[in-house]
Amino acid sequence: MARLASIEDFLALRADAVSGASEWNGPRVIIGMGTCGIAAGAQDTRKAVEAELKARRVEARLSTVGCIGMCSREPLVDIDRPGEGRITYGPVRPEMVPRLIAEHLIGGRVVREWAIGRLPAEGPSPPPAPPEAAAVPLYAELPFYRKQQRLALQNCGLIDPEEIRAALAHDGYAALARVLKEMTPQRVLNEMKASGLRGRGGAGFPTGLKWEFTRLSKGEPKYVVCNADEGDPGAFMDRSIIEGDPHSLIEGMAIAAFAIGSARGYVYCRAEYPLALKRLHTAIAQARELGLLGEDILGTGFSFDLAVKEGAGAFVCGEETALLASIEGRRGEPRPRPPFPAVAGLWNKPTILNNVKSYALTPRIILNGAEWFAAIGSPKSPGTAIFALTGKVRHTGLVEVPMGIPLGEIIYDIGGGIADGKRFKAVQTGGPLGGCIPPAHLNVKVDFDALREVGAVMGSGGMIVVDEDTCMVEF
Repeated sequence: MARLASIEDFLALRADAVSGASEWNGPRVIIGMGTCGIAAGAQDTRKAVEAELKARRVEARLSTVGCIGMCSREPLVDIDRPGEGRITYGPVRPEMVPRLIAEHLIGGRVVREWAIGRLPAEGPSPPPAPPEAAAVPLYAELPFYRKQQRLALQNCGLIDPEEIRAALAHDGYAALARVLKEMTPQRVLNEMKASGLRGRGGAGFPTGLKWEFTRLSKGEPKYVVCNADEGDPGAFMDRSIIEGDPHSLIEGMAIAAFAIGSARGYVYCRAEYPLALKRLHTAIAQARELGLLGEDILGTGFSFDLAVKEGAGAFVCGEETALLASIEGRRGEPRPRPPFPAVAGLWNKPTILNNVKSYALTPRIILNGAEWFAAIGSPKSPGTAIFALTGKVRHTGLVEVPMGIPLGEIIYDIGGGIADGKRFKAVQTGGPLGGCIPPAHLNVKVDFDALREVGAVMGSGGMIVVDEDTCMVEF
């Protein structure tokens, strides 16, 4: 695709992507190919789909997506027939593929005993689903999703993370275009402060204030850094966002750079995330090619580019000053603060450092407004929280819920309760610096402040459930 020279060029390309012009309009088979899907055998399922389509000479588009959150049901396969919407099946083993292709993709008959849920057909006025498809519950009706509110995860599992047109068709870079066309840096800062967004890396410091401190700090150049190191046990939220929608991270960092006056950013991601790194590098290259990164973005005079720094698995590099030292090529060791990175960060220059989730939420705030975001969640912890729900719970996976939801609703209503009929013993949140929450506190509201009151912390989002048979000393 040609480099976009103006915001008008961007809007025209986005409209083209939304309309689906020049895109495939026939049936599609979509396979979940996040790390969890691949670990569950999605590669073999994909090969079986390819072979079956070839053997039957079926004209269908085969595409891949990241994790949609239902990790316990992987490998997931969607059959998408025009006008019908996407029917999700799982877990789909290779030997199940011939029946799915024959009965559903070709014959139009939903295989009800394997179907999990349904996503409605896309478009401004999609036709109603045929009766057989309509009998499959919508995702929003499933217990796993009923109490979720997907903001940072809204595109994960829905779009091909390696196709920038797919991101553009689902609001990708629309917030950046609005910022460059309509807003000043101070207005962006005011919007972020008014939203009440607190850092999703665990500390919960107000994001807008951090950005403003950095903008006001003396010293040039200024830097934008993303902490995607994610070393807490049981945590895979940041990895899943990068694998499923890397453009949301890139866009959020570009907006932050505009707000503080930065032209350079770094994503610090652990080398143990090869798929996330691959998709991030692909997304950065595509954004550069279109002119959404680099010099004179969309002809506005604003320039910003990104580099990726791979971490080597040192847990301590999740701490911000150790992370900055590692980017500089030094040993990853924390240093005393103050000065904070907003004053003296990367190469001793003013630096903002936020988590993947914080940046991924930024475009949603810009597009929908600070008041919209502040109205979600709890008064002192607005917005949503993303958790990697793992351990002895029936439905493990990736969960995004409004701040302030009772802990028990996450474990029992979304997670389906304790596996194998066992009793709940505790849930560990916040990684090694967190705490274990016993049954007496299942009604605690999940936000930054309420969890501290019961001796735990939000952390970056790991949530490990243990049952009555788990030895807490070993845990």
